[in-house]
Amino acid sequence: MTGTEEMIKDLTRRVEKLLAEYDPARTDRLEFLRARFDAGLAWVHFPEGLGGLGLPRELQAHVDRLLAEAGAPDNDPRRNGIGLGMAAPTILAYGTEEQKKRFLRPLWTGEEIWCQLFSEPGAGSDLAALATRAEWDGEYWVVNGQKVWTSGAHKAHWGILVARTDPEAPKHRGMTYFLCDMRDPGVEVRPLRQITGEAEFNEVFLTDVRIPDEHRLGERGQGWQVATATLMNERVAIGGGDIPREGGMIGVVADTWRRRPELRRPDLHARLMRLWVEAEVARLTGKRLRQKLAAGQPGPEGSASKLTFARLSQQLSGLEIELLGEEGLRYGDWTMKRPDIVVFTGKDAGYRYLRAKGNSIEGGTSEILRNIVAERVLGLPPEPRVDKNVPWKDLPR
Repeated sequence: MTGTEEMIKDLTRRVEKLLAEYDPARTDRLEFLRARFDAGLAWVHFPEGLGGLGLPRELQAHVDRLLAEAGAPDNDPRRNGIGLGMAAPTILAYGTEEQKKRFLRPLWTGEEIWCQLFSEPGAGSDLAALATRAEWDGEYWVVNGQKVWTSGAHKAHWGILVARTDPEAPKHRGMTYFLCDMRDPGVEVRPLRQITGEAEFNEVFLTDVRIPDEHRLGERGQGWQVATATLMNERVAIGGGDIPREGGMIGVVADTWRRRPELRRPDLHARLMRLWVEAEVARLTGKRLRQKLAAGQPGPEGSASKLTFARLSQQLSGLEIELLGEEGLRYGDWTMKRPDIVVFTGKDAGYRYLRAKGNSIEGGTSEILRNIVAERVLGLPPEPRVDKNVPWKDLPR
């Protein structure tokens, strides 16, 4: 029996033990999720005591399948995508033992929802230009500033926050990373209504928000390094998800094509076939990326996956609108809503077309991601950057 087979056999025993002690049919959902975390079956690649067992990441699929077959509840991961995909791996990599024990369990169970406080009105693509200040008053970090495009801030308990702590240093070296309590009285969340009619994004105003030093993640001035790790995980989460063949947007368009033969045209068929092949290449590339991820930390390849995801989503949603003709121009509901989750393939074709426009902005603009791929993957000469060594306070704004 190989090592992998032994690990699978052991995981099966652990799942059976969990189900025997906490019958999903008779156990409260939250109680079951907490027990699953404590049994190391939440994310098996995390260390023991932190929801995992220190095993290869790919074995998580075996655990998930066994629990799903038994009718066990999941942690509704779409409700806390930023927490699971961005905050958790960053806390694991840079957090103290106390921070890991305090935050990872309620994050995974969904008891505490997370958001990301990075972008600002004057610091979007150039995140290192951010102006939100965090000043140490001897007892707390006092934070003042504004963040924007903050997904899920209206329901979040915690936010991962990057703020400037040293305006005398060059912009990449004068930032620090914090865990911000979104229930602080100085945090104000305002909705940003999108082209879809919904307001999944927000702008967040921070006025004298007090953050204790034990909620600083990483060293003072290490904010750029920690934020970069977060962004790499974000791009893997967006563009490198584990989806089946014909999953996502390509599945939606292919299904419409099969069900509605009266809409077919030869030119649209050629475009659909080309995009189907590209979607399959992207799926297989994502699988390879996840295999690499299992052996270490995410690299710039995640940027390429996210870049491809955005392009395919926009092209496929446009193809669907053209395929449906006048029917595709109808829009189901412009009601202002603040959704708990965002389903990219949900609702009608008009919603998918409009929502896909944001795919090339969120999680890093496609223009910035092309620079990352060019410089860090292909090794091309970097663009000239004359402001890298200039103190932040001296930069024109």
